[in-house]
Amino acid sequence: MTEKNYGGSAPFRKQSKENKPASKEAALLKVNKKEREKIKTQEPETEKEKILKAGKIAAEIRKYAKEIIKKEVPLLEIAEKLETKITELGGKPAFPLNLSINEIAAHYTPLHDDTARAHGLLKVDIGVHIDGLIADSALTIDLENTEENKKLIKAAEEALENAIKILNPEVSLNIIGKTIQETIESYGFSPIVNLSGHSMEKYDLHAGITIPNIDNNQERKIGTGLFAIEPFSTTGGGKVSDGKPSNIYQLVEEKNIRSPLAREILNYIITEYRTVPFCERWLYKKFGARAIIALKQLEENGNLHQFPQLVESTKNKVAQAEHTILIDKETKVTTRD
Repeated sequence: MTEKNYGGSAPFRKQSKENKPASKEAALLKVNKKEREKIKTQEPETEKEKILKAGKIAAEIRKYAKEIIKKEVPLLEIAEKLETKITELGGKPAFPLNLSINEIAAHYTPLHDDTARAHGLLKVDIGVHIDGLIADSALTIDLENTEENKKLIKAAEEALENAIKILNPEVSLNIIGKTIQETIESYGFSPIVNLSGHSMEKYDLHAGITIPNIDNNQERKIGTGLFAIEPFSTTGGGKVSDGKPSNIYQLVEEKNIRSPLAREILNYIITEYRTVPFCERWLYKKFGARAIIALKQLEENGNLHQFPQLVESTKNKVAQAEHTILIDKETKVTTRD
C-alpha cells in the first residue's frame, strides 16, 4: 500500500498527549488487521469468476502477442515471453503456447533449444487456466504482408464472429458449422473439415462436445457450458494430417514405471499439470537433459500421449481464429481483446 502524495509541505499541529498520533508501526498493524478481517469475510471466487478471469488474461495475452511478434523474432523468445506474462497476470498456461507457421495448422511449440524464427502466416494459440478453469483463444498474424494472407485471416475471423452471433443454448451444432463453412467459402477458401471447436470443463480442454467447422448434419443442440469456437481457413484442400512429433504431451495413465528418473518426473507431472498438456521445454527447465530421457520412457510405458503436429494435407497455408464462449443465461465471449 502506498500513501498518496499531494505534494508541497503540510502544516503540523501540536497535538496533546491524548491526541498523539499512533506510531507508524501501530498504524500499519491496524490497517493489516482490517485487511485480515476483510479477507476472512470475502467469499472465494466462484468457478464462473475464474472462467471470466482466465478469459481476461487470455485477452491481455492476445494484445501482448500483437505487440511483440515481429518477423524473424525467435519462436522460443515469443513463447517464453507470452507464457511468463500469463503467470504474471495470475494464470497458468492451459497448454504450451502454439506457434504454427503456414501449412502447420496447430501443435507447434518451440523446443528448449529451438532456432526457428517467426515468418509467414503465424497462428498464435493461447491457453490460460485458473484452478483448471480454461480460456482458449487464437489469432493469426501475417508476417509477409500479402493480400492473400490478409484475406485468409479475415475469412477465419469473420467465420468466428458469424458463429458467435448465432450462439445460444438452442442452436444446433450443424448450424454453427454451416455458418462457419459458408463464411469461409464466400472468400474462396476451404474450412478445415477435420479440425473443430470443443466444449471445455475443469482440467479438461476437450470435454466431449465437438463443434464442427462444416455442416455435418449433427442436429444436437449446443446447450449451456464453456466452448471454444475455432474456424480454420485454408487455400488448400481442407484437411489436416499428422506431421512430426510436437513435443506436447498429456498425462493419460499414472501406472508405475521402473525407472527412478521417470518415476520422479511422472510424480512432478501429476502434481504440476494433472491432465493439462505440457511440453518438453517446461520439463527441461526443471530437470535439464534428464527430462528428455524420462519423457521417452514415459511415452513408451503408456503414461503419456504426445500430440503430432497437424499439417494441411496439400501443404497449403492455414489461418485460425478462436475465442472461448460461456453460454449460460447469456452468451459471453470471455477472451475478447
